[in-house]
Amino acid sequence: MQSSNDLWLFFVMVFGVIALPGMDMAFVASSALTRGLRGGLTAVAGIVTAGMLHVIVGATGVAALMLLWPAAFNALLLAGALYMVWIGVGIWRASNAAGSASAAADTAPATQFAIFRRAALTCLLNPKAYAFMLAVFPAFIRSAEYSLPMQALRLGAVIAATQFIVYGAVAVFVASARRWTGASAHGQRWTGRSVAAALIAGAALTLAFAWQPARAESAPVDQRATA
Repeated sequence: MQSSNDLWLFFVMVFGVIALPGMDMAFVASSALTRGLRGGLTAVAGIVTAGMLHVIVGATGVAALMLLWPAAFNALLLAGALYMVWIGVGIWRASNAAGSASAAADTAPATQFAIFRRAALTCLLNPKAYAFMLAVFPAFIRSAEYSLPMQALRLGAVIAATQFIVYGAVAVFVASARRWTGASAHGQRWTGRSVAAALIAGAALTLAFAWQPARAESAPVDQRATA
């Protein structure tokens, strides 16, 4: 692949995947809702860090193993979906209880490091990332001008920059909405429920569209002679 064009094409594909609402985006939104802009940006940092681990996974071929072994992929998928639902239900219950961001914050991590850790875990449990690393990453990892480690570093930089831009924008938007509705309990309740519903719906859609069906084993055909 021509090095002058590969990063642009890779960026377009990465942007399309990252901009699609999913686990990572929902966690950034929930962190910005419950802990403000600082919490949202901390979540972005955790996701970017885990994204670099995904690059290592993709470069070493572990992602292929995850998809070639459906049981392992489905276990990861289910864990990620349950994690999303757990966070979403907590935010929904807090919003119903008091209808304020301060009440929803009771379900959020208490420290910035805890937000960072949960964000990284959310990204590592995101099966969409492993599917991307299997379907797209291998086509770009080899370059005529760069060694494999250098090319992986270049691709990783594109992923990190795109995550920071897209998820950072989400954090700014949600944190701004949090400030705008700060004086309204109804507005806070609506915002909290919207984020919670997005998390739960995202979990359901992830399971519905990404679940790997078990491979049907070919049964021996009973061939009988016919008169």
